[in-house]
Amino acid sequence: MDIKLGLQSAILADLSFEEVMELASEQGFACVELMCWPKGRAERRYAGVTHVDVDALDDEAIAHIQKVAKEKGVSISGLGYYPNPMDPDEEKRKTYIEHIKKVITAAGKLGVEVMNTFIGRDPAKSVEESFEMFREIWPPIIKHAQECKVKVAIENCPMIFTMDEWPGGKNLATTPVIWRRMFEEIPSDYFGLNYDPSHPLWMQMDYISPIYEFKHKLFHIHIKDAKVYKDKLNQVGIMATPLEYHQPKLPGLGDVDWGKFVSALTDVGYEGACVLELEDRAFEGSFEDIKKSIVISKRFMEQYMV
Repeated sequence: MDIKLGLQSAILADLSFEEVMELASEQGFACVELMCWPKGRAERRYAGVTHVDVDALDDEAIAHIQKVAKEKGVSISGLGYYPNPMDPDEEKRKTYIEHIKKVITAAGKLGVEVMNTFIGRDPAKSVEESFEMFREIWPPIIKHAQECKVKVAIENCPMIFTMDEWPGGKNLATTPVIWRRMFEEIPSDYFGLNYDPSHPLWMQMDYISPIYEFKHKLFHIHIKDAKVYKDKLNQVGIMATPLEYHQPKLPGLGDVDWGKFVSALTDVGYEGACVLELEDRAFEGSFEDIKKSIVISKRFMEQYMV
């Protein structure tokens, strides 16, 4: 088995690309997922991070990125950009789609096999209405990915944490029923999942069985934990905004059974990146706290992967 333990760079927003790669190398990570948001103001927490500026990716920049990765012995597991390409605002939608395509193009030029993103969704529209937009927007994106020989991995986060994302969320790709339909409508080897077990966990769903059903669509894995506070859930119910009853946690500090999770990955022969996506606010008071969260999380996951 060749599961590569890596780190997503969003938590290191204040570091440069070179500093991210240095830290990843020092900590012994095999790979990193590098954030590729357009330079500018972040629209939400953990967004707006730019470690690869795809708008300035000329031959010199490509050579530099590849050189640093080789020197540090850290590969790039994927390029990440997570907007809402099905935003109800047409101008925003066009901007997001254009940048998704730019990131895919950049991945191809860099020799990176995976680009990670969201399907998107208008929170006010139903699943059926959302699939109408999906059929317009996503086939051209996946066609572009095929031409670049880059796999597009869709994260399964509902994006329903704040009131502007209510009631439907800003990402359609949240459940096995929807994934089956997505992959039936766009049957491409370049269209798959960036699977994160923390989301089905707080949605009260089985997060292990999808590994077996969608084993051929697992292009990338996010290692993020979550803790469901049963006392709070009992007070507000599952129809409440999710952060009223759960919080993201470091792996091992939440409710995901990582032994069973990694066991399932080995069962299906997964060989790819498992990247720490750290969003635990208890470890974000300072850069030292963030670095500590990286060390703790890596040490915990190594018992299953190394």
